[in-house]
Amino acid sequence: MPSRTPGLSLARHLRRNASVTERRLWRLLRDRRFAGLKFRRQVPLGPYVADFACRGCSLIVEADGPLHDAARDAVRDQWLSSQGFLVLRFTNRMIEDQPEAVFDAILAAAKARER
Repeated sequence: MPSRTPGLSLARHLRRNASVTERRLWRLLRDRRFAGLKFRRQVPLGPYVADFACRGCSLIVEADGPLHDAARDAVRDQWLSSQGFLVLRFTNRMIEDQPEAVFDAILAAAKARER
């Protein structure tokens, strides 16, 4: 069965081929394990796919690997922001080396945005 949108097909591919860092972060964010927040992974949003999204607090968490284009990310983040989302970006290294700081930042942003 063909997917409904190209973004959905890409999201499925990304879910099946997640990086080690994305899988680690997902284990902590899934099933409302993180402060009771409902995160989804590889979420199609308009022309983009967000790594992790919590619609309840309009928060997106991105795990950035070594191959990221800052200019393209800025355009993407601006569009997502125009849709009401706050985008938090963390490098894979930060997620691996400073997980407490990453989780503190996610929690603070989520609490500030809860509806």
